[in-house]
Amino acid sequence: MNHFERLAILSSATPAAREAEKILRDQHEFFPLDIAEAVVVLGGDGHMLQVLHQLLEDRRDIPAYGMNRGTIGFLMNGWHAADLLNRISRAKSFSVRPLTTTITTLSGQSFTLPAINEVSLLRETRQAAKLEISVNGRPVIPELICDGILVSTPAGSTAYNLSANGPILPLDSSLLALTPISPFRPRRWKGAILPDRYVIKLAILEANKRPVSAVADQREIRDISHVEVALDRSRSLTLLFDPEHALDDRIAMEQFIT
Repeated sequence: MNHFERLAILSSATPAAREAEKILRDQHEFFPLDIAEAVVVLGGDGHMLQVLHQLLEDRRDIPAYGMNRGTIGFLMNGWHAADLLNRISRAKSFSVRPLTTTITTLSGQSFTLPAINEVSLLRETRQAAKLEISVNGRPVIPELICDGILVSTPAGSTAYNLSANGPILPLDSSLLALTPISPFRPRRWKGAILPDRYVIKLAILEANKRPVSAVADQREIRDISHVEVALDRSRSLTLLFDPEHALDDRIAMEQFIT
């Protein structure tokens, strides 16, 4: 059982989320995020990712309990105003670790960004991208011609990764999905499933002629030279789900949706 004395609440800017926040504030006392023991998140998956990134930036390891006032809401529970404290006390917790991404641009700038769902590389112009893929320092594909490629965590494997025909990864699988986006050559390569202890390097070939951007969840860096992606084992995030809405079961069941 979970027991939290101080809850924060964060809602997206949509009318549905703001109305839900008003209803809950009339029923409960909420506290500022910096002193809260857990946070209630109202909105959709995009807003949940924003909140989780805020927790990473603030280095606050407090659980997040989401209720869907957005569209898909895969990372969220269903919306019910009643019995909030009891639902949170019964919730099942899931720990997810983010990726850490080191991005180097053509001008020599370096950025280190976290990603909870995925890191994606995308062509910036009409010309296809050319990428070299290395795993643990070993080149495995010397030239991939494609629209892009992404590295996905299990938590993100049902998002952009799935729409790019990538595999669904069980939440406790300790795996990463490496998924090409519209590969042209080698045409038969469908991607790879790798242990999450591996380090993946993606180098841009002919980068001036075929510019590529890198996106870590919702932040984009353009005109990149190369990217290194690895699991960040020093940080973790905790999501809370109703027992009947458990994230691991939902990820597994996505494999049977036709």
